[in-house]
Amino acid sequence: MVERARFAPSPTGPLHIGGVRTALFNYLIAKRSGGSFILRIEDTDSKRTVAGAENHIKDTLKWLGLNIDEGPIKQSERKGLYKKSVEELLKKGLAYYAFDSSAELESARKESKGEFKYNYETRMNMVNSFTVSEEETKSRVERGGYVIRMVIPEKETIRVADEIRGSLNFNSNEIEDKVIMKSDGMPTYHFANVVDDHDMRITSVVRGEEWLSSLPSHVTLYNHFGWSPPKFYHLPLILKSTGQGKLSKRDAEEQGHPVFAVQWEESKGFKESGYTPEGILNYLALLGWKGKGDREKYSLDELVKEFDSKDINKSGARFDIRKAEWINHLHLKDFSSKKILSLSEQAKILLEKKYSNEVSEQIIDLIKERLNNLFDVEKEVFVFVSQPKNYDQEAVEKITRNTIYNILNFCKLKEELLSEPLLLKESLMSFGSENKISFGNIMKTLRLCIVGRLSGPDLFKIIDIIGPEETLQRIESLINKI
Repeated sequence: MVERARFAPSPTGPLHIGGVRTALFNYLIAKRSGGSFILRIEDTDSKRTVAGAENHIKDTLKWLGLNIDEGPIKQSERKGLYKKSVEELLKKGLAYYAFDSSAELESARKESKGEFKYNYETRMNMVNSFTVSEEETKSRVERGGYVIRMVIPEKETIRVADEIRGSLNFNSNEIEDKVIMKSDGMPTYHFANVVDDHDMRITSVVRGEEWLSSLPSHVTLYNHFGWSPPKFYHLPLILKSTGQGKLSKRDAEEQGHPVFAVQWEESKGFKESGYTPEGILNYLALLGWKGKGDREKYSLDELVKEFDSKDINKSGARFDIRKAEWINHLHLKDFSSKKILSLSEQAKILLEKKYSNEVSEQIIDLIKERLNNLFDVEKEVFVFVSQPKNYDQEAVEKITRNTIYNILNFCKLKEELLSEPLLLKESLMSFGSENKISFGNIMKTLRLCIVGRLSGPDLFKIIDIIGPEETLQRIESLINKI
């Protein structure tokens, strides 16, 4: 079956990483069948709408490469459809006007000690079109200030199916007659959601498990209209790294990592923290889904090909920023050098001052394995454009200053070998053997001299790229320091 799946966020705030995963799973289900990915903005609650939130949603999807086929479709522009649909239910007697004031509803809740449900047991004691005359109903409707509720059947087992959790049964007596049209004439989430999904011919609905409790009401609405419901997937939560509960913005900030894909106000996103769209999408796919075998790295196209909704997990997935960084690393090391340079503008600027495009790309090839995020690119190329400003003092003391001095002096005296790194290496091995200096200490000394620390890309390739003159300057610099 060719799927039509939608991502339907409310613009009540920035798009959390959990929402991004929901968008991704909808995208994968749609695209695996060659179907359509639709963006619907559920903006019927104008009081809660946050300025800029809709653009944040669209910017996030664009950066991630989750290209929409239809939309954005805004619910606020579809009032006519909802009005027509609710009138159909009113005519069937499957929806009704409710005129109860807030004070009356609050009183009913207090009297029942919080147990009150507006349903088949209580609706006949409330003020609605079932309990007042047709004439009074008409009069009250003309005055406004009412809501419209759906009818939940009495004493029925509502059977629903979730593709992740299987068949579920709900007792209709435990479910309220939900408000489907608010006093301002706008539909509630529950009503607009069902009407839109039918009108847009949605075949699969992927959303968070917090909506699972609303599923019997939604299925009842489908039954009231005589429509066939789509397949439902209620995704497990993304849990905080430690402790109980789902990942929140506060949890992420305390743990020192983003919770948004792209920046929202003062909060940096994964984009601004040096992550790639490929890395984030890959990691989020693995939060709640596992492919065949132990494979970890997937491109978006590979995810589309390999994703099987049957492999979505039932239990929550704990967010692990180290794993996210590792997945990002796997993608960065497989990017072309040209692509990495295009993504790291500052690194490109640094290298362009000193090297040709060809050499710049050679440098990126040398450092790829060391990259976890895009900020690492600038840090790693710095050794090719500037002498170390500081040296690892602990390493200096471990090797001993005298040994360092002897090794560097030997390199200085063999200046002609600085343009032949492989010959330099052979000479240093002979020098070490003759003077009982371990080759490990020789390499540590040279690395300290060239890089300033005991880690970095292939040392002799660095020497080959920076050239004999620069290498000699760095030798002189460390000799002077010690």
